[in-house]
Amino acid sequence: MSLGDLFARLALAEVNRDVFRNIVSLRSSQDLFDDLSDDPAEWALAQKVEGDAKPPPYRSATPVLHRPFEDAEWFNAIAWPFQNWQASRFSDGRHGVWYGSESVETTVHESAWHWRNGLLADAGFEKLSVVAERKVYVVACAAALLDFRPLTADWPDLLHPHDYSFPRSVGARIHREGHPGLLIQSVRRPQGENFAVFNPALLSSPRHHLQLSYRLEGDSIVVEKTPGVVWFGLHAEDFGARPPG
Repeated sequence: MSLGDLFARLALAEVNRDVFRNIVSLRSSQDLFDDLSDDPAEWALAQKVEGDAKPPPYRSATPVLHRPFEDAEWFNAIAWPFQNWQASRFSDGRHGVWYGSESVETTVHESAWHWRNGLLADAGFEKLSVVAERKVYVVACAAALLDFRPLTADWPDLLHPHDYSFPRSVGARIHREGHPGLLIQSVRRPQGENFAVFNPALLSSPRHHLQLSYRLEGDSIVVEKTPGVVWFGLHAEDFGARPPG
């Protein structure tokens, strides 16, 4: 069946909800108030006072155009993939795509797979003890998205674990025709769902949700919300073998 047959069967999914975005980030940096006191409780109090005194963060309907450096959260959680194009499942690198998931757990499965089988494997580090720090944002998404979920059984290449040639042809058509984005099952966590957004105007209100650490231990990845406290683990069968080539 052709790409045209696939698009002829597509329906729209009305989406008006928060979506989770998982990105690389530092867990902690030097506290701005540590030169005023040696007591971490007093640092926290100073941070609270500072937060209460600050004006609300700038919000624009088109923040990338209006004062783009005003809100770092907007850039980190939303704008980056639209300004730094990269090859991915639905892009060959010639246009930007923003990816989010319906839950934190799905973002972990997706990002951990790419971390181990992409970055670490390419560098030859997949058998070493390595720690990565991640930040999860909540972002509001309001759009009518192309709904691929009912069609993946007939077009299984949409969910191929490492051959992205067919989904990239789908993404190229979506980008060319100006569709806002799509909704599809997660490849790395089948019970999860992913949102691929092609237009940043669909996304708003980025908020920091939590910080995570990934620790590679042999063939497993240990995920922590609090340093030293295991949240859950992913094993070799969860994130599969390295793609060939």
